[in-house]
Amino acid sequence: MDVSKADIEALARRLDEVESYLHIDERRRVVAELEERSARPGFWDDADAASRSMTELTRAKEDVQGIEDARTRLGDASAALELGLETGDGDLLDEAARICGALEDELGELELSSWFADDLDHGDAIVTVTPGQGGLEAQDWCDMLFKMYLRYCDRRGWKVTVNDAPAAEAIGIDRATFTVSGKNAYGMLRAEQGVHRLVRISPTDDKKRRQTTFAGVEVLPVLPDDVEVDIDPGDLRIDVYHASGHGGQGVNTTDSAVRITHLPTGTVVTCQNERSQIQNKAIAMGILRSRLYELELAKREAEIDELRGPKHEIGFGNQIRSYVLYPYQLVKDLRTGVETGNVESVLDDGDLDKFIVGYHRWAVGGGGRR
Repeated sequence: MDVSKADIEALARRLDEVESYLHIDERRRVVAELEERSARPGFWDDADAASRSMTELTRAKEDVQGIEDARTRLGDASAALELGLETGDGDLLDEAARICGALEDELGELELSSWFADDLDHGDAIVTVTPGQGGLEAQDWCDMLFKMYLRYCDRRGWKVTVNDAPAAEAIGIDRATFTVSGKNAYGMLRAEQGVHRLVRISPTDDKKRRQTTFAGVEVLPVLPDDVEVDIDPGDLRIDVYHASGHGGQGVNTTDSAVRITHLPTGTVVTCQNERSQIQNKAIAMGILRSRLYELELAKREAEIDELRGPKHEIGFGNQIRSYVLYPYQLVKDLRTGVETGNVESVLDDGDLDKFIVGYHRWAVGGGGRR
């Protein structure tokens, strides 16, 4: 790629805007204040409060360091370009172009982080993929989406804990629930919430007819411990059963899997990934807290749940994204218009950033609900 002084100036303006969005001067003040507080005697006497402060300190430091690193790279690119133009050194011009390309990516990440106004956006996420219309094909599609998200999380360096992913009797999986841990995991992944549509030649149809199938994706935040959710133990029905499928092969000789039903709301959560029934119950309770928190928000604000979005049937007319494998190849987000013909990179390699970043840019611009 070629780079010019105008390109450097455009990057400088963009960096100024990102720095303004992130309130970097305020973040520097937060870093200084929290570092001073953490050095005081007795800081760790309240372990929970100290841990929250250290999490905030780490996040503020990352924001400040990201801007400072970007400014250093911008200076390096400007110097390499200027010297390259003066001397006619092609290697320096190539270096300037390389730095600018990397800086474009970094600014994209910083811009994305600046769009996440809610503290929950910066934390972990609980993702559930559920088959919709399409019968056995939908169970297979559910499994394909599950694997796509695992690859995407791996690309981003996020940790994934599979909570529940039982294999279906014939093909695919009955559902998948997994926890994603990493910077901005919930903020990023909430772009995926909704109905996903697949069009392909059915692998189970002897006549090789085209089949349309659906799966739903739900994304919830992992709630910090200081967020209170009132759960009456008397409102819970807890069942245990043999684990199976992903994570269950080594534990299915005992009743280690746990299903919790919240009777007043009918909310059901399951977990079977851990070997211990106690661990499975603890994880299931965490998922239940997040779902009940979501319901409480809806009740308190007297409007459609802002975390999950409109509740639609997982079928025709409600999809947010289409994945077409036949008669042509195309993945298209129906909210933003972002699309690609490289279906393999999306489904097999988890290349979702263009869709997720595109969604948040669209939402910030007023195209969607926040």
